[in-house]
Amino acid sequence: MSESRELTVTFVPGVTPGKWIHRWEERMPGVPLVAKPVPESHQLDAVRAGEVNMAFVRLPVDKTGLHVIPLYEELSVVVAPKDHPIAAFDELAVEDLADEYLLADPDDFPEWRDISTEIAAGTRKPLPPMASIEEALNLVEAGLGILILPMSVGRHFSRKTLRSRLLHGVAQTTVALAWIDSFYPLPEEDEAVIQEFVGVVRGRSANSSRQPSVQAKQDAAPKKGAKVAKGSTPARTAAGKGKSAGSNLRGGGRPGGKARAQKRGRR
Repeated sequence: MSESRELTVTFVPGVTPGKWIHRWEERMPGVPLVAKPVPESHQLDAVRAGEVNMAFVRLPVDKTGLHVIPLYEELSVVVAPKDHPIAAFDELAVEDLADEYLLADPDDFPEWRDISTEIAAGTRKPLPPMASIEEALNLVEAGLGILILPMSVGRHFSRKTLRSRLLHGVAQTTVALAWIDSFYPLPEEDEAVIQEFVGVVRGRSANSSRQPSVQAKQDAAPKKGAKVAKGSTPARTAAGKGKSAGSNLRGGGRPGGKARAQKRGRR
């Protein structure tokens, strides 16, 4: 595997790639790993533009032209102002939010949409403009509505003026690793680097035979039964020196066996 290139990845808010970065640095010190955060609204831009090798994304995404492997699922939280009634609870069910104004597209949360009183009554107001999670949280802070977020995102953007509570009854979100599904095969060394990182994030051990680095070492190792090169010393030389294997077996093949055998013979 090439030791002259680097691996570049992006990650969305809430994803903490530190553990994977540390594993990579331990296993592949010759291949630097560069990771940088990107907003979720642009989570695939750098990958599709060929600016980075891989991206940690939050599903769903348009998988056209991509390899996408799910990694883990996340629970959701509801976020509201600190003086909101939800602050009195540790956990809530989505049914508890039926009378709330959700600062999101209802179709993104069908479980809430289907029990919303304002949607049923046809009184829901249009969403205000929001270009980022930070802007949406500003509206929550102002008391204009609530948000439903992945738990890790809620923690990432936590504010003293807001409260988040575990929410049951909505679908979990999934974090995945994505990279370009090239029409033409990648150079062997580039593909090996990518597959090495896939193995790291999937939890394969450093000695897993599925890791390209391990396969490369196995390929380079001498094959069992290979002919010994002329002039080299054979691994076993006892027979060549005229020593009989039988002399060592008289005592049962144990350390000190020969002495014990002689002692028994004198009895």
